[in-house]
Amino acid sequence: MALNPLHQFEVTAIHPLMLGGLDITITNQTLWTGIATASVLLLFILGTLRMAMVPGRMQAFVEITFEFIQKLTEKTAGREAMVFFPLIMTTFLFIAALNLIGMIPTSFTATSQITTTAFMGIFVFILVVTVGVYKQGLHFFAMFVPHGTPWWLLPLMVPLEIISFLVRPATLAVRLAANMVAGHVLLKVFAAFCIMLLGFTLDGGGSLSPVLAPTAVVPLLLLTAITALEVFVALLQAYIFTVLTCVYLNQSIHGH
Repeated sequence: MALNPLHQFEVTAIHPLMLGGLDITITNQTLWTGIATASVLLLFILGTLRMAMVPGRMQAFVEITFEFIQKLTEKTAGREAMVFFPLIMTTFLFIAALNLIGMIPTSFTATSQITTTAFMGIFVFILVVTVGVYKQGLHFFAMFVPHGTPWWLLPLMVPLEIISFLVRPATLAVRLAANMVAGHVLLKVFAAFCIMLLGFTLDGGGSLSPVLAPTAVVPLLLLTAITALEVFVALLQAYIFTVLTCVYLNQSIHGH
């Protein structure tokens, strides 16, 4: 089971717990989601605990992150969307923390579970619809009728627009989960190659054979490169999810 690349995505119970007939068992997914949340909170508490004119490393990191998400929100969704800035920043940091913590050996990547990503995708979808109806009224649903569409194309275009709108939470959820699963499977496979080749190149005395030792170095270098790429992908997926959230909010606030 140790070399099974899919074993790392298995949700396992840590502490069975029942509350009023409701099963709220603590699983590895629950545990590492809580650790990611606590890590973000701790990071910002430490970064803002002692504010100074000349910021330290923690304060500088918090300020750079704040400014980055602020500019992203303003450029993508407009200044009116700044009322949602706390939510947008929380979304980015939460996903980034889950993705990065999932890179720690023996940890669990909560964003590899469709239940986690689907919940976030559905929440964004409900938020977008609610804001759109509040800001635009029933005119919000005019988005299903593209401007300038000939009347004879409406029976085709309207269902397509409705379907494309309804699949938004699914695309948000599947994109994030699929990228996390694919990257971690690739890491697991190359790690297994390293272990097998290292064992193959050991001589009888337990030392590396000078002839076959280079065969273990190649997958190790590839594993290092893929790990660096996976860290980049982890941050990129958090960025993409956040950008799409801003784009959808922009459509809800300002229309098409």
